[in-house]
Amino acid sequence: MVDQQLIAQIKANAVTLDTELAWLQSIMEERLENHNSGKPVLSINKLPAPRLEADESMYANFVHHYGMSPPERVVILLALAVHIRPQMLDVFLQSNELLNRAYTEFGGLQGKTHSGFIPTAETALFLIAADDLQIRLEYQQLFNRDHFFAQHNILKLESVDKGEPLNSGQLVLADEIIDFLTTGELRKPDFSRDFPARLLSTEMEWQDLVLSAETIEQLKELQAWVDHEQTLMQEWGLGKRLRPGYKCLFYGPSGTGKTITATVLGKHVDKDVYRIDLSSVVSKYIGETEKNLERIFDRAENMNCILFFDEADSLFSKRTNISSSHDRYANQEVSYLLQRIEDFSGIVVLASNFKGNFDLAFSRRFQAIVHFPMPNPQERYRLWKEVLPEPLKLEENLSLQEIADAYQLTGGTILNVIRYVLLMTLQKESSVITRNDVFNGIRRELQKEGKTL
Repeated sequence: MVDQQLIAQIKANAVTLDTELAWLQSIMEERLENHNSGKPVLSINKLPAPRLEADESMYANFVHHYGMSPPERVVILLALAVHIRPQMLDVFLQSNELLNRAYTEFGGLQGKTHSGFIPTAETALFLIAADDLQIRLEYQQLFNRDHFFAQHNILKLESVDKGEPLNSGQLVLADEIIDFLTTGELRKPDFSRDFPARLLSTEMEWQDLVLSAETIEQLKELQAWVDHEQTLMQEWGLGKRLRPGYKCLFYGPSGTGKTITATVLGKHVDKDVYRIDLSSVVSKYIGETEKNLERIFDRAENMNCILFFDEADSLFSKRTNISSSHDRYANQEVSYLLQRIEDFSGIVVLASNFKGNFDLAFSRRFQAIVHFPMPNPQERYRLWKEVLPEPLKLEENLSLQEIADAYQLTGGTILNVIRYVLLMTLQKESSVITRNDVFNGIRRELQKEGKTL
């Protein structure tokens, strides 16, 4: 079924972008017409930007939200044009007849598959300042790390080889910003090298979770943060004193519900939950792990999601005493992770079997540490009772309360036993769950852990 609201958003954005691109075209024509003419540089403010005050398109709202100046709009449009109207940049491919090569001042790159002109920071500065050195230096700050382009992961300069001019780096808009400025919606990222994470989903609801009262109480703080972050950080001014985002540790034995709780929590607060594939992140090569994580955090910055690191102690482990160069680099890696996770403005949940495996510096920076203990007998009984299908009957000598009292199993283990029991019941074409099948299922699970019944 066609989404009429989405079509309306795209139409409104297209109208606004057409007007904006026409303005960018006029700037390009002015700069190229007067290039090397010796005439005074016409200020970009003499080529007035379209007025967007009454415009309610996604693009216009984006400009309003950041209070963007004309030069900032030029940079965004230039980086966006290569995706939506690449042919308008072909004028920069003209050759300098004296040198028989491209004009240095136009900047730009050519890609491996894209035959057109790919703009760089040099291209943007040419349009903003032409050959006026003072204006060029003033607007160089658009590409600094403290500008909102970088701080909000909207746009960045691709890194260049050592010794190359920094402004020869490609202007790169974040994928989600391209989506937002064109269709008004964000695509969910696919698992890839740049974002090695999988979207978690569940049909369970909050009331389906079987957790201790203490665990549920601790989770309420995280929910309160989601509900009141804007009030706390902006209206009440704590953004000046508090680090952005929320970092939480879930710890407890395997099978106690850490992953499913994170997934249900995300569903409850209307945020996607992505589980990071640590096997794709951790690298034996020095510096690669940090680069991999940087890509994840950068991509997630504008996604309004929860990042979930399962078995996170394999990545965020304690620093060690330095006895070799390997220890030194390992400690540098942990220090980097500590800083990067602290700067992330979203929600991060780290899961581990043991709280003590984390570096103390990490622990101090968690806003919440939530314990997932082994379920008590009543919680185990609830798990047995709620998961077993109602149409099935229990054998007369089978008591779920007796089993719940006798065997200290996690929720994950109980689910494995129930799966086995139901398969055996179906195999026998029966509607009665037998004591023998239940104990065989428990025995199988205990054997996995090297235990006996």
